[in-house]
Amino acid sequence: MTNSQLWFRGVRPSKFRHVYGLPTRKECCYTDISVVRSGNDGNFCAINPTFLAIVADTTFVVIPINQTGRIDFQCCKVIGHTGQILDLKWNPFDDNMIASASDDCTIKLWKIPEGGLTSNLSECSTELVGHKRKVLHIEWHPTAANVLISAGFDHLICVWDVGNSDKTLLNVIHCHVDMIYSLAINRDGSLIATTSKDKKLRVIEPRSGIVVSEGICHMGTKCSKAVFLDNDRILTTGFSRHSDRQYAVWNQHDLKKPLVQEVIDSSSGVVTPYFDYDTKMIYLAGKGDGNIRYYELVDEAPYVYYLNQFLSGQPQKALGFMPKRGVNVAQCEVFRFYKLHAAGNICEPISMIVPRKSTLFQSDLYPDTLADIPAIGAKEWFQGRNVQPMLRSMKTGESILDANANQKTRNSESKYATIHHTSSKHNVLNNHHGNHNGNSNNHSHSNGTNGTALNGSNYTNGNSVTSLTNGGKNNKENEIDNRKFDNNTKKFAFLSQPTIPDYRPQAVTNIIEKSQKTSTNQSTKFHQLQAIFGQHQTANHKDIANLQNNLLSNSRNSSRNSSLENINLLNSENELRKAFNKQAEEIKSLRKSLNNSEKRVRELEAEVKRLQLQQKH
Repeated sequence: MTNSQLWFRGVRPSKFRHVYGLPTRKECCYTDISVVRSGNDGNFCAINPTFLAIVADTTFVVIPINQTGRIDFQCCKVIGHTGQILDLKWNPFDDNMIASASDDCTIKLWKIPEGGLTSNLSECSTELVGHKRKVLHIEWHPTAANVLISAGFDHLICVWDVGNSDKTLLNVIHCHVDMIYSLAINRDGSLIATTSKDKKLRVIEPRSGIVVSEGICHMGTKCSKAVFLDNDRILTTGFSRHSDRQYAVWNQHDLKKPLVQEVIDSSSGVVTPYFDYDTKMIYLAGKGDGNIRYYELVDEAPYVYYLNQFLSGQPQKALGFMPKRGVNVAQCEVFRFYKLHAAGNICEPISMIVPRKSTLFQSDLYPDTLADIPAIGAKEWFQGRNVQPMLRSMKTGESILDANANQKTRNSESKYATIHHTSSKHNVLNNHHGNHNGNSNNHSHSNGTNGTALNGSNYTNGNSVTSLTNGGKNNKENEIDNRKFDNNTKKFAFLSQPTIPDYRPQAVTNIIEKSQKTSTNQSTKFHQLQAIFGQHQTANHKDIANLQNNLLSNSRNSSRNSSLENINLLNSENELRKAFNKQAEEIKSLRKSLNNSEKRVRELEAEVKRLQLQQKH
């Protein structure tokens, strides 16, 4: 094995290698909240960029996202369910609509007023009744408007169209024979994945109810979870036969054997996966754990690379996460959790941050993400149409359609401005040629030779000079702006490159750097001496060459005494002082001449401006 292979063994370049979790100060947390004490592993916390919703047994509280600190125990709540609430999900296309699934076999949709609740909300906007037993999981469709998918304890999966007045039940899927542990939907909403108590992972087409593929995912009897990844892959978390916690990556078209399967640890809490599609990072958080592990996904084996973990002394009861459109791009925040503490009524935001020194927008960290605009309607989707979700820019906040429309408008305006500028320029030139021809004709009657000379000359009037001068200035300013933009682009591209650590032994590195510095300093000293005495001692070239050779040999031999003796051969201290004084006087004279030249330049610029004003008048 070579030294280079030894130095860089185990180092994989990645811009997410140094991601860290940043907890929030206590005054910026949400405290004194009546958090549910149930032993279920449901989704008890739901967040969007406007509101935070937290389950409190048969009710849930809705808090404006900016209202941090102590929450009054008598705060306004959403009351309407007769059983415990098991799942909460905000509508991805409406920040004021939230769906709740309950133990009372119903799903209810609530419309939260702007600014938050001012009184208890007891009347829901829609009630969905179709499950025979408690409803465990709900998911909104990521591309179609008003499509909701639910899974219940009755082993049924229901697909709803909540936009119609009659709240149509589009489909009921009967393919499970045991309790459904988790429900996930892929990015375009064409497939759903479920895990159940019979240890099987199923991929289902929700419109027809056809099971596309199924297989045994984890051999343990405890709860397992699933989430869709990119490139037709699924990640599951569960338990082995020996109760070790595991994760596995699957090809969604072939569930007979996992692509990779690894043991996490031997704890007992159920692990829930959270996938960030934009950064290709997966976060694994266990119920009752105080840490959050995060990994990076790649397209080839081993598919999953461990990055790091966020450690905390407080165990978590449940976690919610902010949609990507709500993170803080100025702090390079790529993900944000909202952690419900198992002990104490506290909800703590935890930011996952990529360390960058620049506060400018980092385009490599923030590709276009999901927008809050549906791509199709419920009827189109149920008829078999699949489309990718609408995207929005993380830099401007505009959706892609709005950005394209604005770009077309700007292009048309710039095209009109270009045409207008070109036509005005042609008019100026035509006027100039007209004046020039008139003057030449008048002069030709009096003197033929003068008229010929005027016709052949490049005569311009005051208006044409002014317009061409302004055009030249604008072109120069545009060129300067383009050069600045190119330099900034190159600078931030260089800063965004991943750093590769140096694993060479410290002693070897210090020796190499020390020898390089010694040789550089001695060569620099020789050039300074040569510049000082080059003007006065033109006849001593042989001595100077001998001195250079001696200095270079001394840098290799590191002989301090011999180098000092060679330097003493040059001249006495008085001659060095005289040379220094002479150089100081030359520098003063150069500064004086530079100041005079700058003053002259300012005077000429003022004169040019005055002449231009006279030409305009």
